Amino acid sequence: MLVFFKERLVFLSVPKTGTTAYETALRDRADMVISDPPELKHAPVYRYNRFIHPMFQKVCNAEMETLAVMREPISWLGSWYRYRRRDFMRGKPNATHDVDFDGFVNGYLKGHTPDFANVGRQSKFLEPRPNGVAVTHMFRYEQPDRLDAFLRDRLRQDIVTRRENVSPEMDLQLSPGVERRLRQKFHEEFDLYDSIP
Repeated sequence: MLVFFKERLVFLSVPKTGTTAYETALRDRADMVISDPPELKHAPVYRYNRFIHPMFQKVCNAEMETLAVMREPISWLGSWYRYRRRDFMRGKPNATHDVDFDGFVNGYLKGHTPDFANVGRQSKFLEPRPNGVAVTHMFRYEQPDRLDAFLRDRLRQDIVTRRENVSPEMDLQLSPGVERRLRQKFHEEFDLYDSIP
């Protein structure tokens, strides 16, 4: 998570959306950088609303805007699948070495999600709160130029990122039946992604 106080902007760090590259590029420009522990670096809207938003409101009398990046839902799951196939994951309960991508997504679809597919949901991470706290500016992972232009304008500086925390490349395709079940059960993920301009 990055905080730019003068610009009244908080960059929320949705996992598997390339935010580590922005953290590296902008850490010297940010007023606050929360890079550890993961529970705070990747604080979803509900955690931001509970702990960080009140700090700025009550201590600084400041209303902050938020921005977040969302990844196309199948691509997002593919990124988790590939990340959990890295060598250092071998032998861990959430490793994906012993399951193909269909098996990973089928696990994700289960009511009791197995460890290897327990990755949460982007829509829950980004879910607005009853008090009105929500993501002010949403961007698609697949359109970094729009995010870069927004940040250039807001922060008044050029943005130069490089790929970081990259998982091994793999050609991942879901079988039609698994994709159909995913789109039906978690349609909120696809609806939210499709709603981003």
